Amino acid sequence: MRGSPHVPDHDDADRLPQPRRRPISLAAPAAAGLAAAAASIMATSLDVWDLPVPAKLAITVFAGVLVGVLTWATTDRRAVAAGGVPEGTWRAPDQWPPTPAHFTGRAEALAELREVFDGHRRNQSRDGGSPLIVSVYGRGGVGKSMLMTRFGHEIAGRFPDGRLYADLRGAVDAPIRPEEVLTGFLRALGVRLTTDPGGLDELRNLWLTWTKGKRILIGLDNAEHGDQVKDLIPAEPGCTVMITSRHPLFLLNTYDKRLAVFGEAQSLELLARLAGDERVASELESAREIVQMCDHLPLAISICGGRLATRENWSLREMADRLRDERRRLDQLELAPSLDKSVRASLQLSYDACTGIQRRLLRRLSLLTAPDVPGWAAGELLGTSELDGADQLEALIDTQLAECSGVDFAGAMRYRLHDLVRIFARELAGSYDADGSGRAAIERVLSGYRRRGEAAAMARWPQDWGRSGRGGDHSSVVRGQASAADWLNAERLTVVAMIGEARNLELWEPAWGLGRAFCSLCHSLRAYWSDWRAVAEIVCEAAEHMDDRRALGIALLDRAAVTGGQGSHQSAREDAERALAVFTELGEAWWAARAMRTVGMTLFSDGSLDRAQGYLIDAIASFKSEEDRWWSARTQRNLAELRLAQRRPDEARELLEEALRVFEHDRNRYSEAQTLRAYGEVLGATARSLQERGELRAAQDHFTRAGFSLDRAAEMFRLRGEEWEVARCLRAAGEVGDPANRLNELKYVRQAAELLGKLGDSWGVARAELSAGRVHSRAGRALEAEETLRRAVRAFEDLGDRWWMARCLRYLGEVHLEAGEGEAALLPLGRALDIYRSLGNQSGMGRTLELLRRAREDGTPAPKPPRGTPE
Repeated sequence: MRGSPHVPDHDDADRLPQPRRRPISLAAPAAAGLAAAAASIMATSLDVWDLPVPAKLAITVFAGVLVGVLTWATTDRRAVAAGGVPEGTWRAPDQWPPTPAHFTGRAEALAELREVFDGHRRNQSRDGGSPLIVSVYGRGGVGKSMLMTRFGHEIAGRFPDGRLYADLRGAVDAPIRPEEVLTGFLRALGVRLTTDPGGLDELRNLWLTWTKGKRILIGLDNAEHGDQVKDLIPAEPGCTVMITSRHPLFLLNTYDKRLAVFGEAQSLELLARLAGDERVASELESAREIVQMCDHLPLAISICGGRLATRENWSLREMADRLRDERRRLDQLELAPSLDKSVRASLQLSYDACTGIQRRLLRRLSLLTAPDVPGWAAGELLGTSELDGADQLEALIDTQLAECSGVDFAGAMRYRLHDLVRIFARELAGSYDADGSGRAAIERVLSGYRRRGEAAAMARWPQDWGRSGRGGDHSSVVRGQASAADWLNAERLTVVAMIGEARNLELWEPAWGLGRAFCSLCHSLRAYWSDWRAVAEIVCEAAEHMDDRRALGIALLDRAAVTGGQGSHQSAREDAERALAVFTELGEAWWAARAMRTVGMTLFSDGSLDRAQGYLIDAIASFKSEEDRWWSARTQRNLAELRLAQRRPDEARELLEEALRVFEHDRNRYSEAQTLRAYGEVLGATARSLQERGELRAAQDHFTRAGFSLDRAAEMFRLRGEEWEVARCLRAAGEVGDPANRLNELKYVRQAAELLGKLGDSWGVARAELSAGRVHSRAGRALEAEETLRRAVRAFEDLGDRWWMARCLRYLGEVHLEAGEGEAALLPLGRALDIYRSLGNQSGMGRTLELLRRAREDGTPAPKPPRGTPE
């Protein structure tokens, strides 16, 4: 799937680079910006000066050189050449969990892993080969994850490109899908998935692309089976993948290591490290009984040792006596047939030793389906303060019943239950919390997430929440947007799980509220498309159950945004039309205006320009009557893009200039940059028209101004890490059509196609193919133009985008006509006409009929229209 070229609903909220990036120095962009401003003034003022033509050309060249030199001197050229953000704004990810302080007893296993690792390095240096894949399997609680973590820290220095980690949760009912893991890994590597990359195959291709030439350590914990991990393995021999599972995975080219339970010496050493050397030495026989009844399983020993550490008044004999009661061990709870009985006994013993409030917290934590939670959730589960909840959570960690899962993107510590503990406590919750207290606790956590999600969404994109728009100090706004992005990246999996849990419990109001905030954040970031789509469906379902018409209208617009962005224009239009009817009936004028705009944009995306313009014009009028400057200016930019498609560049320019004044005044830099890109496209179209009429001086002036506008927009996006928008600027620069810059234009288009391919934007790649065909055509390379345009036709046909397919066919017909091949032009022009007719696109039909008439008459080349002004 792919992003739509005409439904950029989310794009205009100011956005920042991904979290954990170092601040970008403002000195370099400031210098380049001052140079660009001076150059722009010099270039746009040439008509005012009474100078000879050679002098004006010299000034223009000097201005361009000035910008180029300063940009070269102040920009990380390696990163810019790659289409990415400067290297100083990104650092290698380090997601590896910490090594437990009490790790012990695996000297032989570590030595074996070192030998395997060193052998692979020697083979790799000799003949390349494949990545090292190590699979450690064994019983639950045997210490597989600890061993992987410990060895990963030992070899960390060999992987300069980062260490990635994912808990696949294969031992529970809802294992993590490979698509989710790949999305997280790609984003950690700095990939801005600003469009939906599609399914597993597309994500796999991106993964192979971004790991090529890199040395990355990848940890995959708790795998369920081989199919869950096979697509997560890179092809790069410099990478190493470590996997843990409860059983062999039978992967090819894998070193499988079965991890057995401890021997007695290792078990006693672990117990001593937790309970104390002197206590174990003084009661050695009791210690032996304890580890024996724990079946030498590290998890069970750790739990017993943790309890002894927090109960200094207990003797080891007392602990052994408690474990010896088989009825207590075996009859209290049947955890699962496949799990060891001594683990159940240890868990029950540890649970019995907890205070009442700690037991309650453990049971309620087990009710949450989320993979992990921040500390504040404990307070909500208990109905107490955040601080008190955090204290009780720390007490559960002391007893080895809970564990830290690391620090998230937002800098908060996160907590989780071991899979075995979660299952154990959830079964207890069914008995103890049958009075509804567990459901009430979940509602409180949902309410806490809703408050935080709505605050993040409003900080990120305030225009999505009301007329007031953005206010306050600009620097605080920027910081708020960065924090909101960090919050979503940290909480995504947990929030999605909580929304699903709310749906299962039929808690419709919190499902709608939290889901609405999640959709708004995804919209503003153009991220997490599959989760966004799933949540949007739940939000609509929740609104229906709430019987709230206003909530339903908002939910329908959220769903239209994601479905339209994925290319389902018809279903998006149906949702938007239904929302428009709802808001009109309710008298919600502002929301009705937003629905009008969405209907217009879906029609625009589908090629129905004449119908689309009516909705956009009405939406602008409604926004102005509601005194909403931002939405009015944004919709004017959309209408300007439509006017350009209708070959009315003068009207488009006026609309964009008015929108620019609004965005510049309000300091909305992202929207300003988007408008500058559209303005550069309009200036380029005007320049081509002037050139066709022989007005060469005016044409050159417009070509120069178009280049400056696109360069400025691209630099603004580049400094913010917006790779997708940088690619759009590059593509637009390739379509300017300046005769003096044709070689560079083809280079720009190719760079755009490469960057869009890395981002998984298949629609954008097809659009870049069309641009490349036009560049070849302008340069008189008919064969190259025909081949490229045919590829674009096939790509748009595969994507189901008939309007852009028609445009490619029309351009292909033009190429044949310009080459004097009138008969060859008939077939593509005929196909284009049929599509335009089915879409009701009058402008496209008129232009295609004129080309068909010329082709049927004598095949003489048709007069070239202004390039880049499509229907």
